[in-house]
Amino acid sequence: MIGTRPALICSTEGHSERVTELTLQLARRLQVPAEELDHIRRGALLHDIGKMGIPDHILLKPGPLSVDEWAIMREHPVHAFRWLAPIPFLRPALAIPYAHHERWDGSGYPRGLHGDQIPLAARIFAVVDVWDALRSSRPYRAAWSEEQTIAYLSSLAGTHFDPQIVETFLAMLASRSAPDQSGGTTSR
Repeated sequence: MIGTRPALICSTEGHSERVTELTLQLARRLQVPAEELDHIRRGALLHDIGKMGIPDHILLKPGPLSVDEWAIMREHPVHAFRWLAPIPFLRPALAIPYAHHERWDGSGYPRGLHGDQIPLAARIFAVVDVWDALRSSRPYRAAWSEEQTIAYLSSLAGTHFDPQIVETFLAMLASRSAPDQSGGTTSR
């Protein structure tokens, strides 16, 4: 199935690997139990598998999507759920592919979950996913600066994102770029 969609792969090359690593780092910082980390890893790697069910003319459109196109695009988490739920060992990983577009205030999709109704893994992943998407260049826009992206995430804490997760994520980023004793920067 993946081999039939090379345009999808090229348009976001490296994204899944980057968000998976950052999501696991953030989950550890939030003290998610170790036995949950494999499920989070699988869910992060599979987060956009549902986009395989979206037509190329929508998925790869260079400009804004129409209302009808957005309605189709918003179905990708449902596609992921339908495809992955029958696979027993992947069921615990479904939180991310199915709920990573839900929003803290209930305005997300596909189910309109809010607050703690959104699985923790999906709340963690959502912050990292937006971080990476904005920090990466896309065919239709340049990458945002770190400062712009931090300001954006901060502005959406409590509406789009779990505010505690945003706070912890930004603290994690700050600790990664903090000067160490020798004048260099720490790398974790």
